[in-house]
Amino acid sequence: LARQQPGGPVQLQALLAFTDTPKPEAAEAVGKLHAQGLQTVLISGDNRAAAEALARRVGLKPEQGEVQAEVLPADKANAIRELQQGSSGEPRVVAMVGDGINDAPALAAADVGMAMANPQGGTDVALHAADVTLMRGDVRLVAGAIAISRATVRKIRQNLFWAFAYNVIGIPLAAFGMLSPMLADAAMALSSVSVVSNALLLRRWKP
Repeated sequence: LARQQPGGPVQLQALLAFTDTPKPEAAEAVGKLHAQGLQTVLISGDNRAAAEALARRVGLKPEQGEVQAEVLPADKANAIRELQQGSSGEPRVVAMVGDGINDAPALAAADVGMAMANPQGGTDVALHAADVTLMRGDVRLVAGAIAISRATVRKIRQNLFWAFAYNVIGIPLAAFGMLSPMLADAAMALSSVSVVSNALLLRRWKP
């Protein structure tokens, strides 16, 4: 803001600056994702200076390509596809986190779309386009969702291993008459109980 005295020079009265403020938990959320071995990229429609300043506040490194600024809403999906191709040409799995209508095409284009509930509304389209809905607007839930997904996959692999092992051992024994029908039934029941019990251990899982 400036004011000019009659017949005098223009005098600066005030300087206004506007910037986005990250959520208090944003830096912690980015740190947790990095601890999981994940690369994070900020895709923003803001000008580059504002986007890079915000990125540095939450722990991102613009100089390493972790910021894409001045991206129009219609181009966010293309940015996701470029990330999926990777710089070396090898396909990469890309997850997109968003909470706005403009994020819906990118959420649909990503391998995993995560929509965050926004109490201010305007997220119905994003929620329908996403694969995962985080019920609170806490970005730390992203790392938690990925952690529970990995734990679930580990349990699935463990259960497949034990079920396969039971059959590899039990079927030949039964075929050669070395396993009575009663013991075979008991072994099958034990297999089901062990798989279900192992899966229920996820209830004790904590991020």
